[in-house]
Amino acid sequence: MTDDNISDTEFWDARYSQSDQVWSGNPNTVLVREITGLEPGRALDLGCGEGADAIWLARRGWRVTATDISQVALDRAARHAAEAGVADRVDWQRHDLGASFPDGVFDLVSAHFLHSLGDMPREKILRTAASAVAPGGVLLIVGHSGHPSWEHDHHPNVVLPKPQEVLEALELAEEQWEVLVSEEHERVQIGPDGQPGTRTDNTLKIRRLGG
Repeated sequence: MTDDNISDTEFWDARYSQSDQVWSGNPNTVLVREITGLEPGRALDLGCGEGADAIWLARRGWRVTATDISQVALDRAARHAAEAGVADRVDWQRHDLGASFPDGVFDLVSAHFLHSLGDMPREKILRTAASAVAPGGVLLIVGHSGHPSWEHDHHPNVVLPKPQEVLEALELAEEQWEVLVSEEHERVQIGPDGQPGTRTDNTLKIRRLGG
């Protein structure tokens, strides 16, 4: 829940209903960097929003299951996929990931900026995501490591862990996984006042051994 009166579903449906486009329409840069060159297979996109990552993957031959809590976002993403000519390569599913999770195993499970102002059980969701990775497959988790430079009144429910903390929270059997990337990077982002600021993001990319 985002507050006492509105659910996460209602919050995100309202957020996406406020405008015809919330995000840039471009795939996340870390996804492009880390997945380019991988052999296409089955991919799971958690928190897909308006579908830019899923569509980028589908264009490169992946078969994608893409999920979000907002049906408004999913309907918009499906339209974008149709316009891009990849509607038959993406299965759009609505899930509140704390309560339900897509079936199957995947060669890539991607979770970009899976944060919430509510009580979303992020660590539990990411552990479930790890269990959905096929042998030889990759789990890619990208998130915020800290609050943006312009934000001084931090929401108490938002936890922004470091990459090592993300890894530890997954509670993985070390002999079954290989850490490929664990890093932070700072980037420039335009703040609410229109002025440039900075924030630190992190990337964790791990591969399940075998396969």
